[in-house]
Parts: sequence; C-alpha cells; structure tokens
Amino acid sequence: MPPTRLTPPARPDAVAPVPDEAVTPLMRGITVLHRLTEAGGTQSLSSLERTTGLARSTVDRIAATLARMGYLRLDGRDAVLAPRLMELGNAYLSALRLPRLLDTRADALADELDESVSLAVADRDGIRFIHQATRRRAMSLSFRIGDLLPAERTAPGPLFATEWTPEDWTRWRERRTADPQDHGFPAIPPREHRAPAAESTTSGTFERTDTSERTGTFEERTRRADERGWALDDQLIEPGLVAVSVPVRDGDGRIACVVSVVSHTSRHTADSLRDTMLPRLRATVRAMERDVRAAERDLREPSAEPPAAPAPVPAPAGLATWTGASKQELGRGFIESLARGLTVITAFGEGRAELTLTEVAQATGLARATARRALITLEHLGQVTAHGRTFRLTPRVLALGFPPLSRTTLAQIAAPHLADLANRLHDSASLAVLAGDEIQYTARAATSRIMSVNITVGTRLPAYATSLGRVMVAGLPPAGRGPFLTGLRALTPHTVTDPAALAAVLDHVREAGYALVDGELEEGLRSVAVPVRDRTGKVVAAVNVAMHSSRRTVGQCVSEVLPHLSATAGAIEADLRVAGRFTRPPLT
Repeated sequence: MPPTRLTPPARPDAVAPVPDEAVTPLMRGITVLHRLTEAGGTQSLSSLERTTGLARSTVDRIAATLARMGYLRLDGRDAVLAPRLMELGNAYLSALRLPRLLDTRADALADELDESVSLAVADRDGIRFIHQATRRRAMSLSFRIGDLLPAERTAPGPLFATEWTPEDWTRWRERRTADPQDHGFPAIPPREHRAPAAESTTSGTFERTDTSERTGTFEERTRRADERGWALDDQLIEPGLVAVSVPVRDGDGRIACVVSVVSHTSRHTADSLRDTMLPRLRATVRAMERDVRAAERDLREPSAEPPAAPAPVPAPAGLATWTGASKQELGRGFIESLARGLTVITAFGEGRAELTLTEVAQATGLARATARRALITLEHLGQVTAHGRTFRLTPRVLALGFPPLSRTTLAQIAAPHLADLANRLHDSASLAVLAGDEIQYTARAATSRIMSVNITVGTRLPAYATSLGRVMVAGLPPAGRGPFLTGLRALTPHTVTDPAALAAVLDHVREAGYALVDGELEEGLRSVAVPVRDRTGKVVAAVNVAMHSSRRTVGQCVSEVLPHLSATAGAIEADLRVAGRFTRPPLT
C-alpha cells in the first residue's frame, strides 16, 4: 500500500485554524512530546516551559500524566522519554506493514553490499525513515527510524516528488521560503548558505559546472528521477554522504516506499556508488515489489477460511477504569483528555490500518463523542488523515519520541528499573550479558554501604560461578552449554567445579526460573538472578541482586528478594518488547 499523502499544515508546528472541537490538552501534550524529541529525549521541565510557551503548572501536569502512562519518567528536574512511548510509533509501523514485509530483504542487502540501507516513506514535502540497516564504522550513518529530512536534500525526495500535485509543489516552495536553512529538520545540519526555493538545493562549495546530482534545481532532479527511475544524493545533506535510491511501487504503480544504499566518499563517489550498487539494489526492489503486491492480493482476495478477528489492542481495554483511578490518585495532576487522546493512536495497528469512528471507540472503550474529538485533534496535528468514514495514521506519529528512543540500548532500558529495585531492597542490582564464557556487566545500580559489592559496568566474571551467568547459560539449549562446563576452577571452597554437578545445577535453574549462588565466586558474597527475555522468548540478559551473606539468609533471598527481582525483570522485558518491535536494541 502506498504511504498516505498528507494535507496541510506543512510542518508539525505550523499555525492553522484550530477546530472548535479540538482537545487543547492533547495538543499541548503532543507539543511537549515534540520538544522532548527534538531535544534528544531529555529536557528539564523549566526548559520545556520555555520551548513550549506553556505555563509551568501545565508542563508539570502534562509530565505527570505522561509519566503515569509510562511514556516518560521524571529524573530529578528532567523529563526523560521512556521506551513505552514507542508503542505510538509501533502502531503506525504495524498499520503500514512495510517494515515487516521488507526489513529482511533490506537487512540482507546491507549485509551483501556492506553498506547502510534505509527504507523511507513520504511525509508531505519531506521523507521519513521507517527502517535502518546500518553498518558499524567510524564513519557510519546516524539517521534513525522516524527522522524527517527535507525532500530536496535527499535521494528519495526527487522520487517522491514525481508524484506531487501542483499544491504539493506550492507547499514545498512556501516551506523553503519560510525556512531556507532547514531549521525545521533537527535531524540534519542547517544549510550554510541561503537559497531561494527555485534555485539549486545546495550552493557555495557544493556547486559544480557539470550535470551531477549536486547541481540544478530540485525540479530538474525530480525530472531526471522520473526519467531514470532512480536518484542520487551527492553530499546534499552534508559533505561525505552519498546515496542511491530506487522506489518500491505497489500494485497500482504508486510509490510505496524508497530504498536507499548510503555510503561515504571515503568508500565511494556518487558515480561509483551508482555503478556498483544500482544493479543489486534494483534486483532487491523487484523482490520487494513482489512481496508488496502479494500482500495486497492477500488483503483483497477472500480466503477459504473465515477471516481472523483483528488482533486485540493492548492496554486500552480498561482505559476508563485506569484513567478514573489515575485521576483519583493524582487529582488535577492527571489530564484524562490527554491520556485518552494518545490512547486513540494505539487503536491502530496490523490488520487495523483503517478504522471508523465506531471501531476506534470500541477498541479504546471511549465514548464516540470523546473518540471523535480526539480524532479531530489528531487530524489537525497531522497525526491521522480522514478518508471518507475511515481514519489512518500518518508517518508524523513517528515524530512522537521514536527517533531518539529507536537507538535505546538494553542497558538504558534497564537502568531506571535497576535503580528502583536497588532503592526498594537497599542492595546492589545489576544487568549482565554473556560475553564468551564470561558475563559482562552492562548496567548497575549500587547502594551506599560501608560494605558493598564493588563491581562496575564493563566488569567481566566467569559465567559458571555467578548467578547471572548460570541463569543465562541455563536458557541455552543443552548443546550450547558445552563451553561453560569445561575448565572449571575453584574460586572458593564452595565453587561447583564438577561438570556433571554443574549441568544438574543448570537444569534446576532452568526449571526454577532463577539462580542463587552462595559464596562460590567470593566468600561472603550471595546473589540471586533471573533471566531477561526478548519478545521471542530468548534469554538475552539477566538481572541480579547481590549482597553480603550477613544481610539475608538464602531463604530470605528467595522469599524477600526474588519477587521484587522477578517484577523488575518483567518490567524490563515489557519495555524491551515495545522497543524491540521494529528496532533491535543493542545488548551492550
């Protein structure tokens, strides 16, 4: 399916007549989310007051409501976007379906070419990324899923512009006149030279006398892209960055998305990138188009079996009860209309790309009048579009925190949960991953004690003698445990060094769901750990609480510590499921 073509306003914060039925608190809450996104995910409450123009009391109430929803956390005087906010962007990406259909082929192309590959959709007079397969290099692509770029400074832009209407071109020229240096696109550096809309998209040192992609107007680049079926970016965004792009078309011949291969001039010139990569890129696009058209046929053609019911919408089922309880607990500090309005976005998803007002109301449990006002507000802000009686999400939903959160690591996800656990138990809490036959600490929340466990992030310890290691090794298939059962060395008189005995311990750990190690790594050190699983159920890390043996007995570790530890692992897993739906949070 082609990306939805949007309507004015051209920029997220453009001034437009506010509908009489618009929900003001929802508009203000989305403004706060935009400012936090532009600030990289963290901003002080006082800065939010300045950048939004809202009263401090209003900012505090919005922050309290978003924190209650799990969309941000308050860290001292700062508001910090939280991974659960990504469920809004996930709703759009799920409804779009393109990332799920095409990401495997994009990743395979990146591996084959050893270059970064991206997928982008049109967002009015810009392009917005929906998938990134980047290479880890000293000079690597820093764009994130959800980042918005001006069409004229990219390779996908001219391709999308081949489908623009005269109104689209007018809107683009108005934006270029109003914002000649692209300050409205925080993902890229501003232009160093001002250029009127009718002139080249670059100037000064970027001008050349030949017919390369650096010269000519954006209109000329669009005509060339229409003739060729591909487009180049020869350092239009910044010096050194080059890209070649090809559109993926749906069954109606319209552009569904654009695939780009991105490199650096230290590896390719724009011409060599085109000559080297274009044939393989085109082959991948042909395969992608077959995937898109097959998916379209599946949607159109009736199945021999009755259609499956749409997947249930997470969270909103008890919305009325939850918002009522939140209002009772927080009083004026909780803004029900903001919570309800944002929940409307999560009504959409895979199999729910287009919803009527009635379907939105049913999915969220909201009254039709409440859902209608929320949809009117979201349409005004460019988050949804109306198509007759149905509504669709737009790429602009990704502007609600997705870019900075898409680069969140597992350690960053776990950190606030570990801090909360350490504060509740008054003992150290840690996250670790397997690194060869060792564990490596990646996040840690320590406590202030005269006698405490002295371990820092980055520390490595043998997996076989630690609770963290055992709970992760126990999660491996039996055939994968072999390397952890050899070379066992006694670190204390209590260390299990017999391979058969350790194998039996691991079987017990797997069955029990936790590991408790008492004095095997170091005399007097007692710890209990549980696994952390990703959305597929695979054990990817572990969390533990460690203490001196004088603090708690083994029985108290199980009865007092384990329930809190399991709850913390569950909270980390919940955030990881949301964050990992369309991204791959790095483990370290």
